[in-house]
Amino acid sequence: MKRIPMLTAAALLAACASGPTDERPRVSDAEIDRVTAVLKRDFHARGQATMNRVDLDAVQRACNLYNDNPPAELAKRLEEAQLKAIPFPSGSLVGDWKRGERIAQSGRGSMWSDKPGVQEGGSCYNCHQLSPKVEAYGTIGPSLAGYGKIRGASPEMQKYTYGRIYNSKAYSLCTQMPRLGHAGTLNAQQIKDLVGLLLDPASPVNQ
Repeated sequence: MKRIPMLTAAALLAACASGPTDERPRVSDAEIDRVTAVLKRDFHARGQATMNRVDLDAVQRACNLYNDNPPAELAKRLEEAQLKAIPFPSGSLVGDWKRGERIAQSGRGSMWSDKPGVQEGGSCYNCHQLSPKVEAYGTIGPSLAGYGKIRGASPEMQKYTYGRIYNSKAYSLCTQMPRLGHAGTLNAQQIKDLVGLLLDPASPVNQ
């Protein structure tokens, strides 16, 4: 018999209990606390993988509580707070697209066995098509082929693209895209280089 994950089962029960009301399926705070306690009991810090990876912030908690579909008012409030916390660098946000391509095609970093501070990969290829000429790519995220060619490279687009990479949850609260800057996976220069990969007309993304 196939087992239903605990949080999914709780969400289904909440949906059945709600009946024909406008309330969306909701997992209880107690259930989330219980799952978190189990994770803290069974997981152990190792290398740079510390126990703070198990802790939920307000964004993760809201997405868990509402099965990735929180009320619009709550989502908007949390997105605004996440956006306000992004430290946008001054000046141009377009870095070296060649370095950006290496970062996008690398999955190295954030593993317990990696040295702290040695974050070289964004693993972008796992979820996105990066170039029109690439035949093998992930499809969890949208295709980025022609990203800059379609959108241009205005200061506003630079800021949006940088912010999306730094903390995509500032724009779509329960997106599956990782918060690469917020989590410390990539630094400001690496994110700029990814912006260059997406916006520079010479980049293979825009060919």
